[in-house]
Amino acid sequence: MPSHTQVSAKGNALAIVSFLLWGLMPLYYQFLPGADITEMLAIRLLGSVPFMLLVFLLLGKPLPSLEMLKANLPSVALCALASLIMCVSWYSFTWALTHGQVLAASLGFFINPLFAIGLGVLFLKDRLSVAQKWAVVLGTLGIGYMVMAYGQLPWLALLMGSFFALYGLCKKFIRFDSLTSVTIEAALLTPIAAGYLLWLSATGQSEALSSGTGTLLLYIGSAPVTLLPLIFFALAIRHTSLSMVGLMQYIEPTMHFLLAIFLFNEAFDSIKAVSFVLIWVGLLFCSLEALPGLWRSLAARRQLHHPR
Repeated sequence: MPSHTQVSAKGNALAIVSFLLWGLMPLYYQFLPGADITEMLAIRLLGSVPFMLLVFLLLGKPLPSLEMLKANLPSVALCALASLIMCVSWYSFTWALTHGQVLAASLGFFINPLFAIGLGVLFLKDRLSVAQKWAVVLGTLGIGYMVMAYGQLPWLALLMGSFFALYGLCKKFIRFDSLTSVTIEAALLTPIAAGYLLWLSATGQSEALSSGTGTLLLYIGSAPVTLLPLIFFALAIRHTSLSMVGLMQYIEPTMHFLLAIFLFNEAFDSIKAVSFVLIWVGLLFCSLEALPGLWRSLAARRQLHHPR
């Protein structure tokens, strides 16, 4: 039987893999410049259910039963809400990746923890620590400086950050496990996605069908490409602490940032530099504050499982 340390290491490794896959996602979507995001979202939803059923089969997990769904109707309703919220987040994220806005995607996921903190205060009655207060203030200053300098809100980044935080809040109240929840979310929107794709095909407006086999396969591939890291993440949180996952989540936007600057040559002027630095400093405060508690928690768990 694996030790607690081995289990934690497995969870950490799975979390790292999930964030690396999310971080590399811009490389996939660069082959779909100017894609029809609505059609791609519909194809993703349609392909998600069979893909998740395959995952259940490979993991040997029982499929959600009708009795289980009837017994948890509030959670089913929350899954419907979560799926709509995720559609907005995923739509804005994919639009950014396919329209030369990878830097906006990076900013969106860097400010996501700040939205999560705010939602925790509003809906979960969380109390802010000193570091979290500074993070919120510095993040607000960073966004505010960008707004004043450019004369407009960074809508893409704000949509991604806020709706992904809302998705996380919604998931807190869902009683199903992660894999079941993701499957239900996709299944609830599948009829709408199928109807939309049939309408596009019947009216000759399908970009995926009219752009060649390669493009069609890329559209279809968006389902496993986006679901695979989500599955690794769902498996990871069963074997490691949320604090550790919280610290590792910055892998993804950091990779987006590096890809945007060094591979896609997106503009990174002094205004964006100031805004990013302010946000980074706030996140650094939160990370440094979390580290001592994380190490104490890990040490306590090791002592519990390996007493002297």
